Amino acid sequence: MGASSRSLVRHGSALSLLTLVSRVLGLLREMAKASFLGTTALSDAFSVAFMIPNLFRRLFAEGSISVAFIPTFKEYLIEDSQGLSDNREKIREFLSCVFTFLTFFVTLAVIAGILVSPYVVSIFGMEAFDETVFLTRLMFPFLAFVSVAALFQGILNSVRVFAPSGLGPILLNLVTILCAYGLSPFTANPARAMAIGILIGGFLEAAIQFPFVLKKGFPFFFTGLKRAFKHPGTRKVLRLIGPTIIGMAAYQLNDLVSTALAGNAGPGVVSSLQYSLRLQELILGVFAVSIGTVLLPDLSEYAKSAQWDHYHERLVQAIDIIALITIPITFFALSQGETLIRLLFQSRSFDDGSVALTLSAFTFHMPGLFFIALNRILAPAFYAQSDSKSPTLAGIISFVVNMALAAILVGPLKGAGVAFALTIASAVNTALLLVFLRRNHQIRLDKALRAALVYAVKLIIFSCLAAIPVRALSTRLITLFAAGDGRGLSRIRAQGIPLIINAIIFAVAGIVLLVVTKDKQVRTIWNMIRKKG
Repeated sequence: MGASSRSLVRHGSALSLLTLVSRVLGLLREMAKASFLGTTALSDAFSVAFMIPNLFRRLFAEGSISVAFIPTFKEYLIEDSQGLSDNREKIREFLSCVFTFLTFFVTLAVIAGILVSPYVVSIFGMEAFDETVFLTRLMFPFLAFVSVAALFQGILNSVRVFAPSGLGPILLNLVTILCAYGLSPFTANPARAMAIGILIGGFLEAAIQFPFVLKKGFPFFFTGLKRAFKHPGTRKVLRLIGPTIIGMAAYQLNDLVSTALAGNAGPGVVSSLQYSLRLQELILGVFAVSIGTVLLPDLSEYAKSAQWDHYHERLVQAIDIIALITIPITFFALSQGETLIRLLFQSRSFDDGSVALTLSAFTFHMPGLFFIALNRILAPAFYAQSDSKSPTLAGIISFVVNMALAAILVGPLKGAGVAFALTIASAVNTALLLVFLRRNHQIRLDKALRAALVYAVKLIIFSCLAAIPVRALSTRLITLFAAGDGRGLSRIRAQGIPLIINAIIFAVAGIVLLVVTKDKQVRTIWNMIRKKG
């Protein structure tokens, strides 16, 4: 096992552990929301109100800042490693200018967002219009906090420090849950209590990373706005951000337009899509986002120094690991969707109708997991080469596909149609990224892609075989453990125990098949564990 592969698995595993905690807490946050709000009009109001600033967060913070900032910052770090005497001052000036520009821009964005909230909310056809506007305005400053947090994350990830950025979302979800239960008796409704939690959590995401940035020796300060705009580093970041924002905007507009279509499809459809996506993101965030976060700094370094063999090895290793994780999980989730949804969400406000709505969306969301995960891995390969135009074009085309299909399918299938459109668009985006990546003659993907396709087919066959005993036993196990009304502790017994048993059966069957066929990725992971031991 190569050093780069071990590093990817090691850093990816550490960040995945933190992200797992974050996603579990995010799931608990959705469970709290399901308990207090169910799939009511108030739940739709909170979902839309949080989605609007969250959309801009993904657009300007996590997406654009990270992919444009890290490759540029890496150049300064490489110069610093070469012993240039004045480069530390250059780094401090660059960070100060980017920080000044960022805070100025997001402050204007927050003010504008608060002012135009009624006009934006009006496109969603919300039943609780006034409450949605109030919640949107309350949560909009969240954008400012997480944008600064994304800058801090970019600084730390560039020097391979990943833990603080993994802790931020944990605090966000934890504080939101505590506020849901602790502040609900003192607010007009539970949605407002959760909105306050989102706001506090966003501030903590930035606050927890700041001491680590200083500890790594990267102090910065506010500087003149004119100086910030004219700095060559800032301008380079903005040049990279420009096309990236267009591509990210196309991708994020998927959420906006899809939610608008769902909002007009009937009460509860928006919330059911959000609950379904939360389950999907639990898996996606733990593995794909973690590996992508670890991947970008290394790919950037290899691209800048023309180490294309290492670049290729790193990328292919990540693709194989994603396939090994997401394909089996997709098949298991599809076979256990209703059990999973009843276990996690069914409560006083989340009834059988809510289960049916969420299951219909979940069934069509999950097949897209593999493609969405691949997109998170492939996009950094372009950003590492300072190529933001290719993923931008792919994003625009997939956006058009998604919107056309969602508009056609939302009528007959409602939320399931919107989910299915996203899955197909994600597959189109993956295909386009692979086509564009082949244009770089330094990257030899043809042979690797053929091997990856064969590997994916093998995993699909193995997953189908492992799912056979699970499907055969599911109904009997649920009947065996069913008791009471399916709520509270009896819900855990009726749904949780069968789910755990089925997961063990599926995992054992899958692992046996992989070991018998001497799977390369299993051997790689096993060798790493054995060396650590």
